[in-house]
Amino acid sequence: MAFVNVPKDLTKVKSKLIFNLTKRQLLCFSIGAAVGLPFYFLTRNAIGTSLAATGMVLLMMPAFLFAMYEKDGLPLEKIIGNVIRTKYKRGTVRKYEFTNRYENNNLAAAKKGRKNGGKRKA
Repeated sequence: MAFVNVPKDLTKVKSKLIFNLTKRQLLCFSIGAAVGLPFYFLTRNAIGTSLAATGMVLLMMPAFLFAMYEKDGLPLEKIIGNVIRTKYKRGTVRKYEFTNRYENNNLAAAKKGRKNGGKRKA
């Protein structure tokens, strides 16, 4: 009898469209192909087949990374956004400031005692 593993969290299941790829992967691969293939065909006569293929791969690599890379359920653009937000937009050193109410009350009481001739109430 055949057994099928069913995940406990069904939100992590992604629907596949064509060639077992998701919509996101298909979109990113088509963007990569739209950028890389014209570069190859337009430059292979001018710079040679090997350099044109290398350039095509380098141009298509970011689209491939955006399609496939995922860490902790976050796609690459959200990871990059989080890194930019934490390193550049917000300060790296956060001050932990607080007011000690108990200490302020004691200081205020001590000041009042000095104003009253230095006599403290027991």
